[in-house]
Amino acid sequence: MAHLRPSWQAVQAKFQQVWGYADFRPPQDAIVRTLLEQRDALVILPTGAGKSLCFQLPALLQSGVTLVVSPLVALMENQVQELRQKGLAAAALHSELSSGDRYRIFTALERQQLRLLYLSPEGLLSPPVWERLIQPELVINGLILDEAHCLVQWGDDFRPAYRRLGVVRPALLAQKPPGSTFPIAAFTATANPATQRTLQSVLNLQTPTVVRLSPYRANLHLQVKTTWTPRGRQQALLQLIQRHRGKSGLVYLRTRRDSEALAQTLAEKGYATAAYHAGLPGERRRQIETQWLKGQLQFVVSTNAFGMGVNKSAVRWVAHLHAPALLAEYIQEVGRAGRDGKPAEALTLVSEPTGLLDPSDQQRLRFFQQQAAKQQQRALQLSHSIPKQGNITAIQREFRDRAIALSYLHSQGRLQWTDPFHYQLVTPAPSGQKPSNSARSDRVMAQFLYGKGCRWQYLLGQFGFRGEAQRLGPCGHCDRCSR
Repeated sequence: MAHLRPSWQAVQAKFQQVWGYADFRPPQDAIVRTLLEQRDALVILPTGAGKSLCFQLPALLQSGVTLVVSPLVALMENQVQELRQKGLAAAALHSELSSGDRYRIFTALERQQLRLLYLSPEGLLSPPVWERLIQPELVINGLILDEAHCLVQWGDDFRPAYRRLGVVRPALLAQKPPGSTFPIAAFTATANPATQRTLQSVLNLQTPTVVRLSPYRANLHLQVKTTWTPRGRQQALLQLIQRHRGKSGLVYLRTRRDSEALAQTLAEKGYATAAYHAGLPGERRRQIETQWLKGQLQFVVSTNAFGMGVNKSAVRWVAHLHAPALLAEYIQEVGRAGRDGKPAEALTLVSEPTGLLDPSDQQRLRFFQQQAAKQQQRALQLSHSIPKQGNITAIQREFRDRAIALSYLHSQGRLQWTDPFHYQLVTPAPSGQKPSNSARSDRVMAQFLYGKGCRWQYLLGQFGFRGEAQRLGPCGHCDRCSR
């Protein structure tokens, strides 16, 4: 089916009408052109660089629906709310909706009244949604993977549906009129070269246009501070909060229990705060997000569940009471500070490397390493009882945790998806597939925390901007360069 491409004058007019800006910020215009020309894209832009409008604008200029796969309800709801305030036809399908709201969205989808439909990877592949998407008359203009790094971070265990997204396009196009096509675009703020390769491979991107901007932010001061006792760590956090008295911030920890305990301690000291994690009811999470956005909470004490899709520019500080597991998580989370371009601070608190006085960091690292190893071992054991080919629905019904086993085998190159619901085990592993290497990730993070040299230079080098790292020299915006 031929797509009628709007003139660039029409594109700019729509952009000015809806977003109110006179012109694009490079490389937004190049990304918009790519999607309107039905070409695949891999887009890596820093937090706050305006990624969303790059796929929202092409969606609004076409007559069909663009599917946006998003990891979190907050992310979906915030973007849909902003679009609806502009009078635009967008909706989000997720588990927190009432049956009446779901029915209305399905009706709008069937009548082709939606331009953007946000859903999770699990929602995209659910029978009620899939049955509607494969209808021949439904025009699909694009498949967008927002916060695409989640495919790499969560796809092997926590969210195995991500690993099946690469066969969505051919399965949908097989049900559409001859000549139909649509692009796939992956958007993220953080993707090192290995992550970029994984995204291109898993999503089956066809000669994608790759757009990358450096994550370097001169207004964001990075600091890693060694503490010697648990009490000293909490005191260092309190000093940061007091230094930014009344200013909006975020505190990150690794576990739900720790986030709740710290939030209670700080609330007892008179701070307006709350704990946030994936174990809270959806209604409570939305309430905390709204209170923080409105300034009713000065800061949120959270696991990594908080932040994606919560759009607030005047965040002056981010604190990591526990260092993240991945450098990509670190960049994502500190990038939520200073999006308005004004000075901001990112503080990470760590125990001294030996762990003699405070072994909590080392104990936490060992715990997560052991959990990951157990999960991989369990997946391999489970895989022995999986038929060489089959239907994932039947497998999940018969065997518990089999979706994760299938996802892990896919990441190891030992399984192929023939469509979103059927798999086939393969031997030997196809070339180009490499096993995940959590040990390397741990070393990379440890080098950032405890190694020597400019922190921004190290980050740039790890994310594939070595030339810029060399040109940067001592940045003056991290604790090592400003001493």
